[in-house]
Amino acid sequence: MKISFVVPAYNEQVLLPRSLQAIRDEITRAGQVLGQDAEIIVVNNASTDNTRAVAESIAGVQVVDEPRKGLVQARWCGFAHSTGALIANIDADTIIPAGWLTEVLHQFEHTKKLVGLSGPYVYYGVPKRVNMVVAGYYRAAWLAYIINHYVLNVGAMLQGGNFVVQREAMLKLGNPDHRFSFYGEDTDMANRLSKVGRVKFTFRLPAQSSGRRLVGEGVFTIGLRYTMNFIWATFRKKPFTEEWQDIREELS
Repeated sequence: MKISFVVPAYNEQVLLPRSLQAIRDEITRAGQVLGQDAEIIVVNNASTDNTRAVAESIAGVQVVDEPRKGLVQARWCGFAHSTGALIANIDADTIIPAGWLTEVLHQFEHTKKLVGLSGPYVYYGVPKRVNMVVAGYYRAAWLAYIINHYVLNVGAMLQGGNFVVQREAMLKLGNPDHRFSFYGEDTDMANRLSKVGRVKFTFRLPAQSSGRRLVGEGVFTIGLRYTMNFIWATFRKKPFTEEWQDIREELS
């Protein structure tokens, strides 16, 4: 089962190499199961720094350009250039751990009608107490998802930057909703995929992510913002927040 890793990158010259190396390491670790049937696609999303050159310097990475800035635009551009049966959407500041790919393949092979799979983030660069708060947020969000999905019969849950979708399911979605350029894009994707097949969120598929946004804007501000966008995307089919702040690391 071929898997394509799609990595959107806007001005990510600092953190992108570590993310790509983690993907390459995991492909190597899963080699006995996966063989060479994997590809890594970096979507240079209107970057003004050396993101493209950095990505090109890493062996086995294909770089494509998407001049329209936005996560949705970048993800769909990467999907259009991918060839895998599974599409892993990994953010440029995300680090997948050992065993991540094996768990993905296991879930898709053994979970009936699975079209979307995701797991939580554990943030690096933040105090331990921040991740304790985040863990509580994830469990509350998961409970809300259970109620929405099984009681209200609406919605699903994906963590943007740490999710995998089935190609055939993506082809059934039609064109992307460009209203979701950043906030709510993962919930919109989850909702649409749930009409095609099963979308699963599991705590067995964690990944690390930079805590820069939590530090830059505050844990509770971000938590509230994501909660409102989750609700808006689920019930009103549009984002609550239409603008966002780019927070990037500078070269030291």
